[in-house]
Amino acid sequence: MSRHRQQLMTALDALDRAFASEEPFSVTGCTYCYGAQDLTELGGPLDLMAEDLVSAVAAEVPSHWDDFPRLYRRLTPRIIRSAVTGQLHVDEDLIASRLLAADWTTWDAPLSRALRDVWSAWWQATLHTHPGPVPVKRVLSLITVATGNLRPWLDLWTATRTPAADARLADLIDAVLVEFEITDLHMGFYDEYHATPELLDWLLTDVRDRADDVRLDEPYLLERHRDHTALPESP
Repeated sequence: MSRHRQQLMTALDALDRAFASEEPFSVTGCTYCYGAQDLTELGGPLDLMAEDLVSAVAAEVPSHWDDFPRLYRRLTPRIIRSAVTGQLHVDEDLIASRLLAADWTTWDAPLSRALRDVWSAWWQATLHTHPGPVPVKRVLSLITVATGNLRPWLDLWTATRTPAADARLADLIDAVLVEFEITDLHMGFYDEYHATPELLDWLLTDVRDRADDVRLDEPYLLERHRDHTALPESP
């Protein structure tokens, strides 16, 4: 296992320990979609929950639960570990949106700090590994929406000049140039983060010398870039 993958596993283990203080509780919610046995299981030991039940909660709308923030917080280590390893089979954008709905940044400091450490370790492992279990665009979208900030992750990518990082860059370009998605790209299940201005500028300036893709020279793309860079800054 590479050093960065090991650091990611260490961060995930630390996440488990930080959330160990989240005690079992009586889960109540939609009994049409979830039977009594499901609710009992969700309120029991975290490591005994079935993977498909964890996936269901990861994707479910908050209104299905009487105390959605507490339930999602308690299941966060299971949800995030499965997401990071590519085993959750739930849209990464949806996970980010659910974390926002659960107000994860307001959780007790040890919990939110452990989650932030996972974001950093996951991003580093992504930039140093190719291929990986989760496509780079999905990783970038999740951590961007969850943290409300795209630029720090792009800056780390700029500073990471490795074959894996460049291969990931090629993958990202392929993903965002389909039908010129990059010209109006929103991240998050509910389009919480408009990524086009920052991401397009980054691709055409910061890392253009590392991207061997003539599609980045398309006049339409360059025009959209000029439009965004010409926009007045918000007060």
